[in-house]
Amino acid sequence: MKRGHFRVLLGAAPGVGKTYSMLEEGRRLKGEGADVVVAVVETHGRAGTSSMLLGFEVVPRSVSVHRGVELSEMNLEAVLARKPGVALVDELAHTNAPGSTHEKRWHDVEALLAAGIDVISTVNIQHIDSLADVVEQITGAKQRETVPDSVLRSADQIEVVDLAPQALRDRLAGGFVYPATRIDAALSNYFRLGNLTALRELALLWLADEVDSALKSYRAEHRIQSTWEARERVVVALTGGPEGETLLRRGARIAARSAGGQLLAVHVSSNDGLRGADPGALAAQRALVDSLGGSYHQVISDDVPRGLVEFARAENATQLVIGVSRRSRVGAALTGPGIGATVIRESGDIDVHIVTHAAAGGRFALPRLGGALTLRRRMIGLAVALVGGPLVTWLLVAVQTKDSITSDVLTYQLLVVVVALVGGFGPALFAALLSGLTLDFFFVDPIYTVTVTEPVHLLALGLYVLNATLVSVVVDIAARRTRSARRAAAESELLATVAGSVVRGQDALQALVTRTREAFALSSVRLLVDGQPTHVDGDTVPADSVTVVAVGTRAQLELHGADLAASERRLLSVIAAQLDAALEYSDLAETAGEVAPLAQADRVRSALLAAVGHDLRRPLTAATAAVSGLRATDVTLTQTDRDELLTTAQESLDSLSLLVTNLLDVTRLQAGALAVFLSPVDVEDVILPALDELDLGPAVVELDLPDDTSAVEADHGLLERVVVNLLSNAIRFSPPDQRVLISASEFGGAVEIRIADHGPGVPPERHNDIFVPFQRLGDTDNLTGLGLGLALSKGFVEGMGGTLEAEDTPGGGLTMVISLPAHQRTETAVPEPAP
Repeated sequence: MKRGHFRVLLGAAPGVGKTYSMLEEGRRLKGEGADVVVAVVETHGRAGTSSMLLGFEVVPRSVSVHRGVELSEMNLEAVLARKPGVALVDELAHTNAPGSTHEKRWHDVEALLAAGIDVISTVNIQHIDSLADVVEQITGAKQRETVPDSVLRSADQIEVVDLAPQALRDRLAGGFVYPATRIDAALSNYFRLGNLTALRELALLWLADEVDSALKSYRAEHRIQSTWEARERVVVALTGGPEGETLLRRGARIAARSAGGQLLAVHVSSNDGLRGADPGALAAQRALVDSLGGSYHQVISDDVPRGLVEFARAENATQLVIGVSRRSRVGAALTGPGIGATVIRESGDIDVHIVTHAAAGGRFALPRLGGALTLRRRMIGLAVALVGGPLVTWLLVAVQTKDSITSDVLTYQLLVVVVALVGGFGPALFAALLSGLTLDFFFVDPIYTVTVTEPVHLLALGLYVLNATLVSVVVDIAARRTRSARRAAAESELLATVAGSVVRGQDALQALVTRTREAFALSSVRLLVDGQPTHVDGDTVPADSVTVVAVGTRAQLELHGADLAASERRLLSVIAAQLDAALEYSDLAETAGEVAPLAQADRVRSALLAAVGHDLRRPLTAATAAVSGLRATDVTLTQTDRDELLTTAQESLDSLSLLVTNLLDVTRLQAGALAVFLSPVDVEDVILPALDELDLGPAVVELDLPDDTSAVEADHGLLERVVVNLLSNAIRFSPPDQRVLISASEFGGAVEIRIADHGPGVPPERHNDIFVPFQRLGDTDNLTGLGLGLALSKGFVEGMGGTLEAEDTPGGGLTMVISLPAHQRTETAVPEPAP
């Protein structure tokens, strides 16, 4: 049976219009004659969405009762029996009720697709499994319902239903997304403008990466090597010379001409590396790349032009920016066309920009004749010997005289030195032997024979061959040492690049793993700590060769790709040592993080002791003075005076009792000895006793507590003390004609209790200050105390796994927001009745 077509509408946040768009598309298909049914749609009470259901065939839902609660779900069996052409299935990440055929709704969708039914579904970006932790960092809301990335990637079509963040907030404020009781909490929490902007960008980037991945897979399956200009990718080649800044700025302008253009800078280090590469200049150019929004890469290749082109092709680059040669015309004439001409010849369909700069065509410099003794170099040296030997012989024979033997020998000696410079020891030795025989044959009597009549001539020839051999050996050694030095420079540049990544705040371990893969042109590199992969870069497909390098005693570096040479393995040992140091640093940082709270606790205790002397003295002094006045025998007190002194003593002693209690609590809190006993607590069971304790009625406090609010995970006693303290502050600062509002709402797995007053409020820049111990913001009445109330409240709430924050009340005032985790009901399977 042919599998159904799967289409997903992806949204950045609730309320962008995914369900509405799905129904709109269903209506369009229905108008074209398709058999469309609504398998399940969640309208969430939105009038616009409900109106779109008119005219659709809606499959009745299945209803079940679990723990006394009636739950309705999509009736999978009924939809399969109906077998429509297209089924509209809302909220792909939804968890089905206990007892359903499948645990997740996306499992139901898989069943529909397997039955040949086309499905259009919806999902929000926060429900994608790989992005759930990122969304939690952005919004603070943990997602319990997720969809595996593989399910979405299996979709035949994914579309983003986009809405500007401010437009979504306007819809929310207008009551088109949530009921009025949830609007304020939603706008000030999940639906902050920054949150929505970040979620929107995350959705668009995820889809862009998915499209890019699909494009790469298609190109790989069809073996397409040519560049497809789906997105401008501009690669800038950096040599470490002064022209780098000019090239980078030109490349950035090219990338900026198209939406989504990318800038990549690459420095190719090689055994025949570019002369004049300045590490300081490379570091400055890398910083410029970061500021331009690009990425920096470094590769090692024996052939610089080919390494550059291969990198560009691997990145599917569309533009390649290189600088015009810094060599003079004389140098270019002596050493050939250079890197630029080679890059242009091998670039194929990649556009190459050769940019002029101030350092172009520099001063005259001798050509670089020394270098690595590659096969190509040796063959060139041999060719010079084979061609140069007969040519020199012909010239010398043409001008030969009786006294020219000395110049003849020196000319052949020069030929041997040139061959040694070009090809090294082997070709030079060949040239020395060949020139020695030629000298004997053409210039030493008897000529045209290889015999020597004078012993002194035989000695001279022997010394000549010896001198030529020694020169070739010295040149060969110098060339090899030059190669080693350049290799060491390339390795140093690689390590400097990694160190720069760490200094700029990049993850040290990931930077090392990434640069290792790039430097050695590997398919993938994995760092395994205690046998588990922690950092991976590249494709994780199996490779022909796997190299494993030990990193300390508990980690390994696993490299997939071609076998590495001995010199490369030596560099790997250095990288492994750096990885070991980075792991040790990570462990030390974790230990330091554990010590930091202890240091903070010590600072709080010191501040507490510094404040206790003064704040304890004030109520004690007042109480002592009042009692002394009552006991005085030399003063006659009226009943009114006695009552006033008794009241003062009572207030001071009450204040002292509260102060001592708070001091004990804050000490236990900072020492981590606060006993917290978490259990499900209904919000009403905390707020109502707090109102009774403070003797507050409807004339002073307004309640907005929805019946369907979940219980919170909290310590009943601690939470009640927090509410009492916050209510006391709100009543004290609220005007007599304005009631304090207590509301509760639930969103994203958390329950928020909001206590709002309409008093003078607190400046936004001081919201955090009010939670610092001993802060009273100018309040100094006899009942204020140390200013520990809000600090204790915040500590109590955080001890229960929640947060306490201050916000401005719309219209003026201060709103204290208690956010605690909602109680998660444990779902148990309902036993089926016996047949």
